[in-house]
Amino acid sequence: MNDLTAPALTANDALRREQLDAVAVLTLNRPAARNSLSAAMLADLIDSFAAIRADEATRAVVLAAEGPAFCAGHDLREITAHRADPDGGRAFYECLFASCSDLMQAIVSLPQPVIACVNGVATAAGCQLVAACDLAVASTAASFATPGVNIGLFCSSPMVALSRSVGRKHAMEMLLTGDLVNAADAMRIGLVNRVVPVGEERGEALRFARLIASKSAAAIRIGKPAFYRQLEIPLAEAYEHVSRVMVENMLKPDASEGISAFLAKRSPIWGDGDGKDTGPI
Repeated sequence: MNDLTAPALTANDALRREQLDAVAVLTLNRPAARNSLSAAMLADLIDSFAAIRADEATRAVVLAAEGPAFCAGHDLREITAHRADPDGGRAFYECLFASCSDLMQAIVSLPQPVIACVNGVATAAGCQLVAACDLAVASTAASFATPGVNIGLFCSSPMVALSRSVGRKHAMEMLLTGDLVNAADAMRIGLVNRVVPVGEERGEALRFARLIASKSAAAIRIGKPAFYRQLEIPLAEAYEHVSRVMVENMLKPDASEGISAFLAKRSPIWGDGDGKDTGPI
């Protein structure tokens, strides 16, 4: 498989994009700031995911980071500076946390699966970022925490993604104590899918992404939103919803091709995902 690198989507180097065949790799590149989510970084990420949404050639996304930290959460220096604003920072904080929520929802609603590639510490909104991704690969050096309680700021926003990724008591323990969770325990509680030796996390994340990219894009574009939708509704409604989804999926060309290929004992030849998002069904 040849690696074809596309130009970066952002105007600066704080966020890099590479295109490796059908896999887009977004890399947080503020290592000196521990890849913290400044207002500018949030805007760059939101814009990049919007561009990827419209890119029919991209089938999966890897979200990685440079340096020893994956992401230390929001930029506390930037937050502190805005306390000097005439309103005490209220307008900036409202915009900042709204942008952060927009980013997390953009990841969940993205048609393409997103895999976090965690090389080091992921705390507060950084932990939220991992929890919001569909899958996560971590090195043995990775650790995770929602330490807001230690500075008088409960991690209420990270709580949303975290509580939807791990069990309630595990989430509450992280939120109430602020303690670091190592990579092995993060996998045990369901925050990450794989733990690999240091230096192998990018390769494993790309292997995961390329495996997903080899599947039917049409099926994944249908299945990902259905997965998140059915989690939020009552059981009977969930079955009604996914029954409708299955019908729509069955009528897609890829389903016909996939079933025919299976019966003929040959490899399927997938289409292009029908060239558009399926949206809610």
